[in-house]
Amino acid sequence: MPAIPSAPRSARTRSWWGWGYTDAHPDDAECAALGALLPGTLARPLPVPRIEDLPIARPAVTAPPSLAHLVTADPRARAAHAMGKAYRDVIRALRARPGRIPDLVAHPTDDREVADLLDWAGEHGVAVIPFGGGSSVVGGVEYRGDAHRAVLSLDLTSMDRVLEIDTAGRSARIQAGALGPVLEERLRPHGLTLRHFPQSFEFSTLGGWLATRAGGHYATGRTHIDNFVQSLRVITPAAAGTSWRLPASGAGPSPDRLFLGSEGALGVITEAWMRLQERPRHKASASVAFTDFHRALDAVRAVAQSDLAPANCRLLDPGEALLSGASHDGSSVLVLGFESATSPVDDRIASAVDLARAHGGRAKTPPADRDAPADSAVSAWRSAFLRMPYLRDGLARMGAVVETFETAATWDRIPALIDAVRTEVGAAALNLTGHQATINCRLTHVYPDGAAPYFTVAVAGRPGDEVEVWDDIKAVAGEILHRHRATITHHHAVGRDHRPGYDLQRPEPFALALRAAKNALDPHRILNPGVLLD
Repeated sequence: MPAIPSAPRSARTRSWWGWGYTDAHPDDAECAALGALLPGTLARPLPVPRIEDLPIARPAVTAPPSLAHLVTADPRARAAHAMGKAYRDVIRALRARPGRIPDLVAHPTDDREVADLLDWAGEHGVAVIPFGGGSSVVGGVEYRGDAHRAVLSLDLTSMDRVLEIDTAGRSARIQAGALGPVLEERLRPHGLTLRHFPQSFEFSTLGGWLATRAGGHYATGRTHIDNFVQSLRVITPAAAGTSWRLPASGAGPSPDRLFLGSEGALGVITEAWMRLQERPRHKASASVAFTDFHRALDAVRAVAQSDLAPANCRLLDPGEALLSGASHDGSSVLVLGFESATSPVDDRIASAVDLARAHGGRAKTPPADRDAPADSAVSAWRSAFLRMPYLRDGLARMGAVVETFETAATWDRIPALIDAVRTEVGAAALNLTGHQATINCRLTHVYPDGAAPYFTVAVAGRPGDEVEVWDDIKAVAGEILHRHRATITHHHAVGRDHRPGYDLQRPEPFALALRAAKNALDPHRILNPGVLLD
């Protein structure tokens, strides 16, 4: 079928330095109220940063006339493409220390323009940083170092069309620059959905999800974007290629797997055929409270090892439950959700609640098949989940060090891993800052053989040294994960921040193959230097 026009973009203004929309940021009074929750923070919030205060030098290169219409050297565009949205990015903007700002920002509209930009960059020693929505929290969209003459941020968001929809095969060919809301808006009239909803859904692109192997809506089963891919088209400095669109294949190593998770270091993903599904018509949610966190872990494992396949199965420890408003009595809370496009889910959610009760849980409300759950704990968690990145930025303005890291491990290692993070990261934060840290944990995704713990760390920082404090805490966390054979990242990607852990995790034969692939596909080594390998 013919290409489908893009959905209208939001009229709201994106923040160049912090999360999301500018009109959703906490004001000074809310920042101060947040700071009061962490003893030792600043007396008043740091001012909202201004682009005029950044050290933005003149571009070191000029695009040739044939490409000039695709690029801009506008200071605001360059500042907005200098970093992602990690805590260290936000605090660097607040302190006017953004690091290397790209010389140019390009907005190609088709594959030919992407290839032309890569050819020019390779000939002139210009580093190319593929950029989707810019929501990276691991240093994945910035340039570090000085090995290249100049830096080009390659923004794919002008390539955001749904090109074809195969309703019989429930799949669609979609350009990689499509932001989450744009993508879903174009699928809705057909009764179809990708149903991949990471926390960054509004501000991230299909290509970004693919390049980082993003985790999404489902807490069990199809937890990662990988599960929805039929075919990829990739433009590399050496050549362009498209994998066959197939329901499955056993023909050797998968070509898609080479580029899924490659984070723009091997090529630029420009489009993909994605598996879709009917929009769910039956939904139900419930929450179950536990006085014993370790018994709650056993309950989650029982649900994960059943055949119930909940869409949501997230365990909040007492601190996380309190922070989100899901519980105020020191309980851990298990948030359960089921959905289906074809049949009611009452029996499945009732069975999951029964499993949780068998491990000491108490259901806060009876489950019911409905579109809008009445469970206050579920509603509170959902609201807090979407609001949390904005509150993090508010705490950053108060000089707090507040950030997250996530991992995954097998069930036999999960209890000791969580205990070690709480104890050792807490001790490191106290030693670095002189203040007691708040360390919360939730399970975001669960599997029959393991789970993905997600940690939030908050502590009053050392004024002016907030980045260094977080880097030191992050190093301690990485050592704990390695010691417990837990992955350096379950769904946030490697970027530059997780490189030390990734280097330790990958087998050496695979590292050799990855280096060979880099040399073959990117001979001038211009694509996202420092990501995945040097």
